[in-house]
Amino acid sequence: MLSLGLARFVVLRNITTFRRGWLVFVSGFFEPIFYLLSIGVGLGALVRTVATDSGAVIPYADFVAPAMLATAAMNGAIADVTFNVYFKLRHARLYDTMLATPASPRDIAVGEVTWALIRGGIYSAGFLLVALVMGHVHSWWALLALPAALVIGAAFAGVGMWATTHIRSWQDFDLIFLIVQPLFLFSATFFPLSTYAEPLRWVVRATPLYHGVVLERALLLGDVHWGLLGSAAYLAALAGLGMWAAGRRVGRLLLT
Repeated sequence: MLSLGLARFVVLRNITTFRRGWLVFVSGFFEPIFYLLSIGVGLGALVRTVATDSGAVIPYADFVAPAMLATAAMNGAIADVTFNVYFKLRHARLYDTMLATPASPRDIAVGEVTWALIRGGIYSAGFLLVALVMGHVHSWWALLALPAALVIGAAFAGVGMWATTHIRSWQDFDLIFLIVQPLFLFSATFFPLSTYAEPLRWVVRATPLYHGVVLERALLLGDVHWGLLGSAAYLAALAGLGMWAAGRRVGRLLLT
């Protein structure tokens, strides 16, 4: 955190704030677990096995668990850079106050994205532990699952904050969830990519959550290959682009 410069004070403020709202913070951890239990385990009793895109036949719960890990990283990041950032930006006018200090718009963007990354990382670590206890981790490559989750969270945090700076009212958040919900359902989370029609496969391959699911599924199952570097690079590039765009957008809104 010391290398963040002035952005670390944005992170520290968020930590202090959530000491009083720890119940809200913790509640976000349970959603992917509920999906794993209801769909991965419950539906898995009917589906039994599924063939991955690499051809391996695995239990359905093992197929869903890595996708829920990627989803936990996404949800943790999105939760902070949408509602919380919007309130601070449009209603509390907190960022105007921050700019009265030596902090810059970039410091604000980096600080908020870093905090969202921390939140997503905590959710992911908790879920990874649950997946391990339930027997859904099958490889030592899973040691890289948490760093991969941080890359996923960074991608969604950067782009999510940039999108939030364009929100005009609370009603506009419906547009964000109109994007996030299909990502959750159709990014090869519950069904292999091969089940989609060919044109839809290209659409799915272009989505960030799909690449996150690909990474986590390969690491938890031990199905590691060079193609994963492309997914990691995609997410890292999206994180950098999102953070850069969010910083510019915050500066445009607050300094003009």
